[in-house]
Amino acid sequence: MQNRGRGRMMSQRTFSKPKNRKYVLVRLAKYVVKFKWWFLIALALTVGSNLFALIGPYLSGEALTLVDEGVGKIDLTRIYEIAGMMMLFYLLSSVFSYILSIIMMKTSKKIIQSLRQDVFDKLCQLPVSFFDKTPTGDIISRMSYDIDTINTSLSHDIIQIATSAITIIGSLVMMIIISPLLVLVFVVTIPISLLFTRFMLRRTHALFKRRSQSLGELNGYVEEMISGEKTIKAYGNETKVLRDFDEINNDATLASYKAEYYGSITGPGVNFVNNLSLSLICLFGSLLYLFNPNFKLGKISSFVLYSRKFSGPINEIANIFTDIQSSLAAAERVFNLLDEPNELEDKIDAAILNDALGQFDFENVSFGYLESKIILENLNLHIKPGQMVAIVGPTGAGKTTIVNLLMRFYDCNSGDILIDNESIYNITRQSLRKNYAMVLQDTWLFEGTVYDNIAYGANNPTKEDVINAAKLARIHSFIERLPNGYDTVLSDDGINISKGQKQLLTIARVMLTDAKVLILDEATSNVDTQTEKRIQEAMNKLMENKTSFVIAHRLSTIENADVILVVNNGKIVEKGTHFELLNQKGFYYELYISQYQ
Repeated sequence: MQNRGRGRMMSQRTFSKPKNRKYVLVRLAKYVVKFKWWFLIALALTVGSNLFALIGPYLSGEALTLVDEGVGKIDLTRIYEIAGMMMLFYLLSSVFSYILSIIMMKTSKKIIQSLRQDVFDKLCQLPVSFFDKTPTGDIISRMSYDIDTINTSLSHDIIQIATSAITIIGSLVMMIIISPLLVLVFVVTIPISLLFTRFMLRRTHALFKRRSQSLGELNGYVEEMISGEKTIKAYGNETKVLRDFDEINNDATLASYKAEYYGSITGPGVNFVNNLSLSLICLFGSLLYLFNPNFKLGKISSFVLYSRKFSGPINEIANIFTDIQSSLAAAERVFNLLDEPNELEDKIDAAILNDALGQFDFENVSFGYLESKIILENLNLHIKPGQMVAIVGPTGAGKTTIVNLLMRFYDCNSGDILIDNESIYNITRQSLRKNYAMVLQDTWLFEGTVYDNIAYGANNPTKEDVINAAKLARIHSFIERLPNGYDTVLSDDGINISKGQKQLLTIARVMLTDAKVLILDEATSNVDTQTEKRIQEAMNKLMENKTSFVIAHRLSTIENADVILVVNNGKIVEKGTHFELLNQKGFYYELYISQYQ
């Protein structure tokens, strides 16, 4: 038979291999290009703001040169003009900077919105296996913390680097005009700054990457513990949980400390070299002033101011690179998620399944979540339309796995599954799944009204349809007692109602669908015995003329099944009706007796 899905199972992984910095920058640039015109406007404002700011030191030197003429020779009118021009240019520079910050904040928000949308779209395209392997908290960390970290760089760091670059170039040009000889000081100090910064960047990149990973692990653990808080308290495991959290928290704190510590060394180191440059400039500038009559005091003043403007941005860039390292590590995690393989696309000529009859055939189906550990092996099975098929067996026997294969949440390693004599692999996933309705042991409700939760998945149901479904599920009277009836808003995952009530709501949801195949995985596990009997009566009516797969541990709920499949160690060890299996006195008989002893 065909080896469907085997290659895919081998290729799936939790996250893609690490990307280099160049790759990450190219990916980020693609998002920036979408808003290139706004960035061009921002660049123009940056150039204007910095050019106006760069005129200030030159005018300051002109004023100081006039003062150097001596008492009685100072042209106060010219000094007032220079002071007025300096105020005007600095004011224009500030206005441009303000407009620039507004543009960059709005543009970065749009970019991040686009990136976050892409991440969420990607999550909707990923196979179920990805979510089985990946902690929810880690995924949330990538969508929140990591993307927010990228946003910080886009809104502040990029424009700061552009500003610093323009300031450095402009200051260097002005210093060369004032005194090419003094500029030679930077021939020694700048290479030292560059080499030191490069060394620190290489050292800190891995540290910031580890910080992002450890925060993701911390979020994953916290999410898991919060969702299981009642169980933790019930078993008195608070001490162990706190101890484990302390360990994970210490790892995250240590990773953050190392990244911040080594990242913080860069700024002071570069600042020391810059201050060394200033000291040398003051020394050699004084000598030029003393021995060169054409070298005025104003030139020294302007050169010192430009040297500060020249070296200051170098120090700022060194500090910014620490944030950029963190952003690149965060971006790498986000792009790793975006590069995860999607759920396999449907075949080009895949058919659309409408109104399935509900006949199923398993032909030599073998499957394992891990290639080395096969759960189902050479499974053969024929199910007639309209049959109620119960699947029983011990935990880990492969009951839910059969459902996962039917839904194509996973593809079998080998063999084939047919629905109405057509391979499910020749049918589009969407149309295949639309023919199923599921009630799972783990209920899922979203924050919204009771009405919205019941109507979810149905095709424009009326209020009457929803009420009838609720009545069939024996939940209508409870809903009527809620403060706002069907308009009552359920809080986070329905925590303001009991588990049994949540289960009844999901059952009512299924009763609204017109699916031809029902899948019930421990659907009544969270309700009491009396309610279970009433629901069973309603579900028996619901299952009329529909093929139903019922996974159950309480064997009393599946006594009327047309066929019971007893699964053990990935194989169907027994098959028949309830009474046939009891008469065989085999594995099913032992299961049944054990529940009543």
